[in-house]
Amino acid sequence: MALRAGFAQVDITPPLGTHIIGWLRAVVGEQVLDPLYARVAVLESGGQTIAFVQLDTLSVRWTQVNDVRQRIAAQYGVAGGGVMVSATHTHAGPAVANCGVVVRDTAYVEELTRRIVEGFGQALAALQPAEIGMGWTHEFDVAHNRRVVQRDGTVRCHASLRDPNALCNEGPTDPEVAVIAVRAVDGTPLGMLLNYACHPTHHGGDGCFSAGFPGVFAADMAGRGWPVAMYLQGAAGNMHFSNPADSPLTMAECGAHLAADAAAVIEDLAWRREVRLTSRAKSIALPYRTVTDDEVAGTVFGAQRFVDPAIYDKLMPQLLERIRTRGTQPAEVQVHAIDEWSLVSMPAEYFVELGLRIKEESRPRHALVVAYANGMVGYVPHRDAFRRGGYETTFTMSSRQAPEAGDMLADLAVRLVRGD
Repeated sequence: MALRAGFAQVDITPPLGTHIIGWLRAVVGEQVLDPLYARVAVLESGGQTIAFVQLDTLSVRWTQVNDVRQRIAAQYGVAGGGVMVSATHTHAGPAVANCGVVVRDTAYVEELTRRIVEGFGQALAALQPAEIGMGWTHEFDVAHNRRVVQRDGTVRCHASLRDPNALCNEGPTDPEVAVIAVRAVDGTPLGMLLNYACHPTHHGGDGCFSAGFPGVFAADMAGRGWPVAMYLQGAAGNMHFSNPADSPLTMAECGAHLAADAAAVIEDLAWRREVRLTSRAKSIALPYRTVTDDEVAGTVFGAQRFVDPAIYDKLMPQLLERIRTRGTQPAEVQVHAIDEWSLVSMPAEYFVELGLRIKEESRPRHALVVAYANGMVGYVPHRDAFRRGGYETTFTMSSRQAPEAGDMLADLAVRLVRGD
C-alpha cells in the first residue's frame, strides 16, 4: 500500500465587478487584495483514491459538489464519491451562493467548476511516490468563542467582555492545529493540509476580494518551501479571530501564527510511505425548525439580527415556503481516513462544541472536522445555544435547522468514523 500523491492549485480570483457574499447586503468587489485559489490534493494507495478540494470561497453548494464529482468521474475515471470539496469560508469571496439579497453569479460558478476540474487533472498528472506525516499542536491566540453571555441570560455575538452587561464567553474553542504534510520520497515538499477552526472575515464588507488569513497562511508556507498549502476549515460556527476580551489579531498575524505552528509540527513529523486509505459517506434528512411568530418577526428572546433587519423580513416568506414545501434538508457526511486519522466533512457552520464531541467520541481514532464541506445547510449550533439566542440561532435563511440537527450530524459522523 505504497502512497502516491499529487497536488495542484489554480487561480479562481473573480473579475472586478463580481458581487461579494458574506455580509447579507449587496457588496461589489472593486479591488483584489490577494488572489483566490482552488487547491487540490489527490492521495492514492492500495487501489483507493481520496481527494481534497479546498476553495477560497464562503461556501460550496451541494449541487456544485455533485457537478464537480460527476465531471471528475467522466473526465478522469476517478470515483466522485472519493472527493471532498470544502470552502475556507472567507467573507471576501465571490457570489457562489445566494446570501442575503445577493444572488449567486451562475457564470462565475460555472467557471469555478471548470477550474476545479482542471486543477484536479493537474493533481492527477502530478501523482508520484510519496511519504506522509501527520501531527498537531495547539494555538490559543488566533481563535476565540465569539458568543458572550449577558447578565439577562441572552447571548450576543461579537459582544465585548468590557461591557458591564457581559458575563463570560459562552463556550470553548478548539485549539488543535492539525497538519498533514506530504513530500516526495527524496524529501521534496509536495503539499500539505492544515485543519483549524476560526472565521476568516477581515475583508469583504469593504469591497475587497481576499482569501483572508488562510491565504496568508498558504503564502507563508510557500515561502517555507511548501508549494500547495491547503486550509481545511474546522467547526468554526462560533469561532472567530475577534477577541471579546482584547484587540484581535490582524489578518497577517493570524496567517503567520498558523504558518509558524505548521512549520513547527512538520519539523518533528515521523514520515511513512505505507498508508491505508478509506472513504465512506452517508446522507441524512435534517428537520427544519418549528418557529413561532416572534421568531419570524425577530422579536423572540435573544434574537440578534446583523446588518439590516429589513433583509431578514424580505427573505422570510421565501424561507417559510421552502420549509413548507421541502419538509427536510438533505446533508451529506463524508469521512476520509488516512491510517488512524479520520477527516469528517460537515456541510454547515458547525458549532465548536459539536466538533469537539465528534473528536472525543471518535477515540481511539484521531478525528478532524472539515466544515463548510460538500454543501451548506447554514448555522448548526449545539442544542443549548438555542436557549440563549444570539446571531447564529436567530431564525433566517442561514439558520433554519432544528436544534437537534447538530447532534444528528455528530451521531452519523461518529458512526462513519467507527465504521458502524
